[in-house]
Amino acid sequence: MKADFVTDTRTVRAGAALLAAALLAACAGPDVAPREVPPPPVTSVAQADQQLAAVARERAAIEARFAERERVCYDKFFVNNCLDEAKERRRNGLAAQRAIEVQAERFKRQAVVEERDRNLAEADRRFKEQEAKLATEPPKPAPEPAPAPPPRKPTVADRKAQRDARLRAEQQQEAADAGKRAQNVRDYEARKAESAERQRKVAERKAEKAAKAAKEAKAAEDAKAAPDPAKK
Repeated sequence: MKADFVTDTRTVRAGAALLAAALLAACAGPDVAPREVPPPPVTSVAQADQQLAAVARERAAIEARFAERERVCYDKFFVNNCLDEAKERRRNGLAAQRAIEVQAERFKRQAVVEERDRNLAEADRRFKEQEAKLATEPPKPAPEPAPAPPPRKPTVADRKAQRDARLRAEQQQEAADAGKRAQNVRDYEARKAESAERQRKVAERKAEKAAKAAKEAKAAEDAKAAPDPAKK
């Protein structure tokens, strides 16, 4: 009886081991070790732009596959192993896309530098050609200035127009000066009235002070002249 129990226990343990192995194999899936795959070559800026657009799309797909795999892992027995595999797949996929992105961006930067260098070289070449051309050509004589026309004698109409313009300017200046003089007179009268008002107020304050001092002096004299009640 004891031997049968031992045999049954061993059978259960063996079955559990086989089940665990099967679950591990099902969760582990294919090998996810990173494989170094060089990114595709880039030969033009347009191709670099296409690769960058493809990288953006593939990254979105990698994230979507990772989210789906993560959801499936939570239904498995060995959740952590399944999640580790999903994360490793995601990391490898993103690393591959990053390599493509780096190469495409490097190509575009290099293309910009080369285009700038070509433009500078072309501008320098044109400048040197222009200098060489100017050096071989004889200098052009400077154009002679055209003689100035003789001054035109003023006519009667011109003199009349100048006189009228001068009279109008004098009248306008006179009107402006008259306005200024009137304003000056008003300002003077206002300042004069303000000064008179200040002087009046000063005189009033002086009169008040003098009246107050006289009143106090009279009160003091009256106090001295009054008989002392203690001497009676």
